[in-house]
Amino acid sequence: MPKHRFNRGGLAAWATYHPVGVNMIALAIIVIGWFSWKTLGIDLLPPIIYPEVRVRILDPGTPATVMENQITRYLEEQLATTEDAISIQSVTSEGRTAVDLSFPYGKDMDTALQEASTRLEQARRYFPTTIQPPTIFKFDSAQTPILEFALSSPLRDPVALRDWADRQFAKWFITLPGVGAVEVGGGLVREIQVLPDPQRLVALRLDLETLIDTLKQANVETPGGRLQMSTQEAGIRLLGRWQHFSELAQVPIPLTHSTTTTQKPFVYLQDIAQVIETHQDERLRVRFNNIPAIKISIRKQPQANIVAVADAVTERLAWLKSQHLLPADIATHKVSDQSIYVRQALNNALQAVLSGALLAMGVVYLFLGSLWHTLIIGSAIPLALMGTLILMAFNGITLNIMSLGGLALGVGMIIDNSIVMLDNITRQQQLAGITPRQATVKAVSEITSAVVASTTTNLVAILPFLLITGLVGMIFRELIFTLSISMLVSLIVALTVVPALAGQFHPQSSRPLFSIHFIITGYQWLMRRLLKQSWLVIIAFVSALWFAVPVLLTGQQTFLPELDDGQVRINIITEAGITLAEMDMITQQVEQLLQQQPEVTGVFTQAGGMVFGRTQFEATHRSSLNVQLVPLTQRTISTEHWIKQMRETVKKLQLVGVKIQIASVGIRGIRLGRSEEQLSLRLQGEDLSVLASLADELIQLLSDVKGLTNLQHSAEETYQELGVQVDRLRAHRLNLSVEDIGKQLRILLNGQVVTDFIEGDQRIEVKLRLPPEAIRSPQDLQNALLYNQQRQAIRLAEVATIQWVTAPREIRRDQQQRIVEITGNVDKEHSLTDILTLVDQKLANRSLPEGYARYEGGALAAMQESQQLTRALLGLAIFLVFVVMAIQYESLRNPFVILLSIPFVLIGVALAIYWLALPLSMSLWLGLIMLAGIVVNNAIVLVEAIELQRADGQELTEAIITAGGLRLRPILMTTLTTVVGLLPLALGMGEGGELLRPLAITIVFGLSFSIIVSILLVPLCYYQMMRWQRISV
Repeated sequence: MPKHRFNRGGLAAWATYHPVGVNMIALAIIVIGWFSWKTLGIDLLPPIIYPEVRVRILDPGTPATVMENQITRYLEEQLATTEDAISIQSVTSEGRTAVDLSFPYGKDMDTALQEASTRLEQARRYFPTTIQPPTIFKFDSAQTPILEFALSSPLRDPVALRDWADRQFAKWFITLPGVGAVEVGGGLVREIQVLPDPQRLVALRLDLETLIDTLKQANVETPGGRLQMSTQEAGIRLLGRWQHFSELAQVPIPLTHSTTTTQKPFVYLQDIAQVIETHQDERLRVRFNNIPAIKISIRKQPQANIVAVADAVTERLAWLKSQHLLPADIATHKVSDQSIYVRQALNNALQAVLSGALLAMGVVYLFLGSLWHTLIIGSAIPLALMGTLILMAFNGITLNIMSLGGLALGVGMIIDNSIVMLDNITRQQQLAGITPRQATVKAVSEITSAVVASTTTNLVAILPFLLITGLVGMIFRELIFTLSISMLVSLIVALTVVPALAGQFHPQSSRPLFSIHFIITGYQWLMRRLLKQSWLVIIAFVSALWFAVPVLLTGQQTFLPELDDGQVRINIITEAGITLAEMDMITQQVEQLLQQQPEVTGVFTQAGGMVFGRTQFEATHRSSLNVQLVPLTQRTISTEHWIKQMRETVKKLQLVGVKIQIASVGIRGIRLGRSEEQLSLRLQGEDLSVLASLADELIQLLSDVKGLTNLQHSAEETYQELGVQVDRLRAHRLNLSVEDIGKQLRILLNGQVVTDFIEGDQRIEVKLRLPPEAIRSPQDLQNALLYNQQRQAIRLAEVATIQWVTAPREIRRDQQQRIVEITGNVDKEHSLTDILTLVDQKLANRSLPEGYARYEGGALAAMQESQQLTRALLGLAIFLVFVVMAIQYESLRNPFVILLSIPFVLIGVALAIYWLALPLSMSLWLGLIMLAGIVVNNAIVLVEAIELQRADGQELTEAIITAGGLRLRPILMTTLTTVVGLLPLALGMGEGGELLRPLAITIVFGLSFSIIVSILLVPLCYYQMMRWQRISV
């Protein structure tokens, strides 16, 4: 094979004379890329890990105020000293303390967790002994359940159904690849209860402590060491556990502690107590589509493929049915399946990539009329996509809306370099006297610097985005990564594959389907006249920009567009004190109304609280309904519109004293502030009653703010409790301490788990408590019997008084100070910033008492910080583009002229914002940053062509007109291919399209207007710049 040496051309020259090698490398990239595609994980969004450590402590039955004083305050004091902690917030409710410790983004969360765990251990010495083991974990928003089932059966009661789900159903799924946890909630849990007869205890001088200690000691299985025998060795095990339920009733209870007799008197447990197999108290009811059910939640492992896990679970469920391991009477109902929306969203994003590629190729063919040239240019698309997939697999990036969105955004741009390269190659090949390969090398040497410069400016405009930390960086980093890699690969394709293929043949004579000759002629005619009146044109552009900028500064602002996944949450709240049965009747009315709506496919109801995995939040005055609508493509109205309709519909039920809140669930895993609601105002102070009163007043003031919905505050929910005031002197005289009274009351009312009974592989708790009918009224409570150390029975009324008091349902704290949080949502017709401006105006003249403060909950500050950051990045992008061009040209003149094309594309973006009523979201700002690198491409190509014409000896005006005619076709082709390639994404149809639609619209409108800027304003500014330079010389 002959060896060729070139002074110019470099990589492109080598590729021109080595087409086989280039094509084999390209084929290898496609094959490896295909295998990489198969290995990529799938998720809705990139991994979003908030720098947050969470601590949860449970002490069932303990009032919120007691939890705050005995646990929360001590825990906060210790956790607040954790290194690098910037915020500590807590929510304390009955029997539960939840503390969230926040760190700056970039903190090593494994180290943070370890340090926080040390502080937790230090705080534990202050906690009551009755608490359950604390849990501490890193917060990962991706660990929300990906699949939720409801199990129902017409033949089994809630106890048997829950028992079967715990013992059998859940265990079939926990070993599946990628499954992190299978959690069962709702239903009724089996329980063995020991119900002593108070009168028999008094008669026999038995107290509860004796029963507790005896039952614990009677159910023990311990190792007894080893027995060494002459021929073998055997382990010794004490078989002290109950083998049968009947053994529990036969446990002997000692009647005295005397040691003087050889045989202690005793009674059997069955003589003084009932021993029954029953269930825990019903505090919550769960239904699916009005059928009693229990809830199965399945979580995936952090790095698992959500679609693969969901498919594995579905296949296992089908296998259980086929093998008759799922009883015929048990029905499974899919409550939610995150993978369905992820599948639909990714399919839409993939369709946007493919349809964008086809549309872009159609534009190329329209201009060229040559199938061979179209295929050459089109080769950049699969190669860029496959090359990007390889690097995605290497870097552990998943297929999600953002990573596929980056490919969809780049699909029109990645052929720009190939278009410019092939256009120049074709023009050189049409000249006589040189071979196709020589013409290719010459053409490549002319255009390489412009192609490299345009790609470099694209990259430097968006690569700084990769340095951003925080929520914005986590959301958009993978989009920037895939877009950057695809553009870089497209540059390599333009410098290798395009010359290798184009250099093999003489240019084919072809007629474009769309003739551009008359457009070029008209453009040159127009430029001759505009050059004579260039100042008027420049002034017209500046005037248009003057009117466009305010649109960008005063438009509605939001963080991210809302995704319409059809998930709606409805909360029903009544006055505290209502019974579960009464609350369930109210809930069923709303439930039945929902099932009549044609858009509703499922209603999952939780009456009396909520189920979170294995944890239940019990509040008889609250119900929660999760509503799933049909997919967006199968309904005529949006979720937001449906919610508005339902707010009016539920009013027809005329439920007096009932508050019904309806809101969309929002994007899974994304939040700006601590609250799930968009609006969060906080009142800080010490007295909860004062805070609640102030919050009521502020809500009244804000109730007429248009666009603000679901207003409420965290102190609204109170309940009446019986306060037991101990007479310490009388208690002391009767040998009772306050601690003894509290401990015994807790056992009498809530009971105490004293041991457990093992049946097969299931653990059943054994609880000691009074019979439910023993204490049904305050009078019964006053007559409750307590025991002192001498086992003397004492009525509670002898040592304490009882009175009704109002207690908070929950206590919130921020930075170790009590707060009340006012929350609300904002409808789509209004922006959060506009609403907060109105709120500030409303509250401006409302002063607070001394020692009390009001502040925003953090969502607005986070959004404003993110938008300020993106504005700074936009400025940095423009600066870096200028730096790259200055280095490229070794001049400041041409880069300055090219840079003028950037601000004027804002005119096109402003038109899009105005016509389409787009809010200023992070997606839109990212589109502006990307535009800063894209729009200069045409200007670079045009200015370089003008410089080449002048270098060949043409006069300034003729050089501008000639260069414009030569570069008009590649400018129109590169711009239109990008615009048309982005149209599927800009239309935003189907699931998931809303997230990137503003970004695509920004580029489509900005880039479309940049055609006018590039072919008119840039040459006119260049003309004026040259004239000033001549005059100054």
